[in-house]
Amino acid sequence: MGNLNDLNNSDKPARNPADKVEPRTLPGFMELLPKEQIQFNKMYDIIRKTYELFGFIPLDTPILESAEVLLAKAGGESDKQIYRFSKGDTDLTMRFDLTVPLAKYVAKNYNNLAFPFRRYQIGKVYRGEKTQKGRYREFYQCDIDIIGDGKLSLINDAEIPSIIYNTFKALGFGAFQIKFNNRKILNGLLEYLQVEEQASEVMRIIDKIDKVGNENVVNELAGLGFRNDHIDKITKYLSIKGDNLEIISQLKSLDIENATYALGLQEISQVNEFIQMFGVPDYNYTIDLTIARGLDYYTGTVYETTLNDYPGIGSVCSGGRYDNLAEYYTDRKLPGVGISIGLTRLFYQLEKAGIVKLANATPSSILIVPIVDDLSYPLELASKLRKGGIDTEVYLEPKSLKAKLNYANRLGFPYVGIIGDTESDERTVTIKNMESGEQNKVSFDDVLDIIASKIR
Repeated sequence: MGNLNDLNNSDKPARNPADKVEPRTLPGFMELLPKEQIQFNKMYDIIRKTYELFGFIPLDTPILESAEVLLAKAGGESDKQIYRFSKGDTDLTMRFDLTVPLAKYVAKNYNNLAFPFRRYQIGKVYRGEKTQKGRYREFYQCDIDIIGDGKLSLINDAEIPSIIYNTFKALGFGAFQIKFNNRKILNGLLEYLQVEEQASEVMRIIDKIDKVGNENVVNELAGLGFRNDHIDKITKYLSIKGDNLEIISQLKSLDIENATYALGLQEISQVNEFIQMFGVPDYNYTIDLTIARGLDYYTGTVYETTLNDYPGIGSVCSGGRYDNLAEYYTDRKLPGVGISIGLTRLFYQLEKAGIVKLANATPSSILIVPIVDDLSYPLELASKLRKGGIDTEVYLEPKSLKAKLNYANRLGFPYVGIIGDTESDERTVTIKNMESGEQNKVSFDDVLDIIASKIR
């Protein structure tokens, strides 16, 4: 736990203006150049709009919380990653995810909310973990959760894949697959084998199967002291393949007589049927029995989403069903289901893989370039374009035309509107296509329609 103490300004030595400080960013914190930030913002907006398309309500929670509140659900590795400090007599922590603040919010505002409560939140979270490529200490998460009051219908578990589907279709990153499983199935299998006390170890081993392979999974299970017949049963479960209906049929054929297993099998069958009702194409979702995420959190359906052509990126969206969101804050049972997209890491990975195509370093479609002293007409023209919904910048500095066009090229403006004395007198503008070099003189009355037609 770090302590930040108030310092008396009089104790600070005066800085010599000649002593320059090296401009640097702390490791694990992302800063983007304009081209990158514009593309990042586009992804942000697509995710936000898709969440709202499904009726999710925006929520923003404080970055700083009382340590007592935020750490009520923490423990283990989470404690080591939390930024915690004191300010006066207050013990503070920075939020390390968006779920715990959601739990606090729902418990605090329970009487003022309508259930099921459907919220989305896109915001920065902070984790003091070891930095490496693609892993950050400050990063954006894009979360949605559906919270029930006492109960939450299983059909909500099937709506989540439809939201994932629409989000990644809108992002346009090519083929992807939504993988889902149910934690009760494996839990029930382990109960049947009477090794449920080792469930966490087993699930951690299974979660690595894609990286280490079946043989290493068998060796690790044997290392835990599992009997051969238990290992055979687990590996038979993990070897089940086929389409969703075939997987469900093979799960039934294992003849596992256990109530938890039977409930998980029933739930995954229903979720599979419901997903079809939401119109998600068959090739975009599949049951994957190796998904065992959220060891101490998820209790039912779990999800992971991968890009087909870029498996090395790993899951780009994950989440699942949990029994009681706010058990540390209230006695009310608040079950929920949700997902999270780690936008900062996703952007980094997609840019690195060349999937994100960086365009211009400006959001504007046109740069108005005055080469006259009186700026009243250029500003009037810019105002007309902006009122018509055209992102427009006016170059206001008294520089040469060449310098102004160099500026336009450097930022990647598609069009430049040049206004000299002739254009000002005629109330026209010379529109220059910066890619082709083609120029056309356009009247003030027609400029909005012409620019709008060019940028569509």
